[in-house]
Amino acid sequence: MRNDHIKTELPGPNACAMIARDAEVISPSYPRDYPFVMSHGRGTEVWDVDGNRFLDFAAGIAVCATGHAHPQVVGAVQKAAEKFLHISSDYWHEEMTGLGERIARVAPMREPAMSFLCQSGTEAVEGALKLARYITRRPRFIGFLGGFHGRTMGSLSFTSSKYTQQLGFAPTMPGVTHVPYPNPYRPLFAGADQGKAVLDYIRTLFERSVPAAEVAAILVEPMQGEGGYLVPPDGFLAGLRALCDEHGILLIFDEVQSGVGRTGRMFACEHWDVAPDIMTLAKGLGSGLPIGAVVARKSLMAQWQRRARQYLRRQSDRLRRGERDDRPCLWRLQGQRRDRRRAFHGSPARIAARFPVYRRSARQGFDDRHGAGRERRWEDAGSRALR
Repeated sequence: MRNDHIKTELPGPNACAMIARDAEVISPSYPRDYPFVMSHGRGTEVWDVDGNRFLDFAAGIAVCATGHAHPQVVGAVQKAAEKFLHISSDYWHEEMTGLGERIARVAPMREPAMSFLCQSGTEAVEGALKLARYITRRPRFIGFLGGFHGRTMGSLSFTSSKYTQQLGFAPTMPGVTHVPYPNPYRPLFAGADQGKAVLDYIRTLFERSVPAAEVAAILVEPMQGEGGYLVPPDGFLAGLRALCDEHGILLIFDEVQSGVGRTGRMFACEHWDVAPDIMTLAKGLGSGLPIGAVVARKSLMAQWQRRARQYLRRQSDRLRRGERDDRPCLWRLQGQRRDRRRAFHGSPARIAARFPVYRRSARQGFDDRHGAGRERRWEDAGSRALR
């Protein structure tokens, strides 16, 4: 094919040379389906290294919400780079706080919202799962067939757009049950209302095999992306919301692909006026820059404290109030610490004789034959645990 936009055979000679170099030094695990080697892009158009010009119907990978090299995005990147490229999240800066404020203004939670910022969509999903489990103290989750939520081990346990995503990585995170996503084009259930059928199927699971009281959250794409760009039937997301409310389950909307204006609303869930408890964002949020966000109702996110700091603050507050039982308790803990430090300087057999956990370990084969190296590691581990 040759025209004003295509200058060479595809792939061209420069592209072929680059692909050959890449094969020697870059992991072959990337799912590269087309031999396109990018040189630069402007708006909706991209050029390869041989000067061939194409329309980018995929917006990168559903990422470039403002197109390639939008002048305002380029200017913002240059301005930020001139100030600083990195500072740990242990500190504060205007860009981070300002972004949190802007997200809170448009978040679909119908109440104040807070954000946890990260680097990618899969990391945002991991954060949402951790928050849900932290808040509810429940071990199970429900996901949907056809969903794509990322490739790190937690998000991968939900990803089911095709089996190759999970091939070779089992076991993934336990406790995830998949149910069909309502698909009016290829229905799996009898009847015209596939949304109601899926909701009924989830209720059956709650009755037969998945205790609702153990489910922390339901993770769903408001519009499914990689599973086929499926728009759910009217009433489905509202039904999920009601089901979650009935059982104290959190509802997580993965808006990594569908969010930030991609469907004509800021967030896809707004088409049905359904509010999530937690929402994940990435892709269009940075229009090509690596960024992600876990957005949640403030009443939930505000509970996600640094646990060590929370514990120390609680203890110091009690001591300042002069609560009578704390000081003797702390003294007892100090005495136990001294006793255990002395005990940890013995052999593994001596440790096993004194502490039940080490007696179990000894029965499993951790005895004196494992030598001084193992003993020293036990001493170090014990000392760290008691500090």
